[in-house]
Amino acid sequence: MRFPPTQPDVFLAIADPTRRSLLLRLAREGEKNVTELLEPLRISQPAVSKHLRCLRQAGLVRRRTAGRERLYRIDASRLRQVHHWVSHFEHYWNEKLDALGDYLNKRKKTTN
Repeated sequence: MRFPPTQPDVFLAIADPTRRSLLLRLAREGEKNVTELLEPLRISQPAVSKHLRCLRQAGLVRRRTAGRERLYRIDASRLRQVHHWVSHFEHYWNEKLDALGDYLNKRKKTTN
């Protein structure tokens, strides 16, 4: 799937472990401000803001203003394209899991 040049690639946005961590927190805990998102991370507030800007530009995070606060929430709709792409490899995982199951069953039979 191709993107217009002005729209950042979702895959590039989720390539960074810090951004993935931010997405997971927002998915689990809901809307947060930068200070709340900063707490478990060992990076500066400007660095978190930069990651959030990247996620916003990729359409993965939405921001709203409440008084003087900026609140961020996940918008997972763009992650569908990641799921779609990864799903093409599902049969490989299933084959590997089936092979592991066969191996463990054979090993169990030989040890009994």
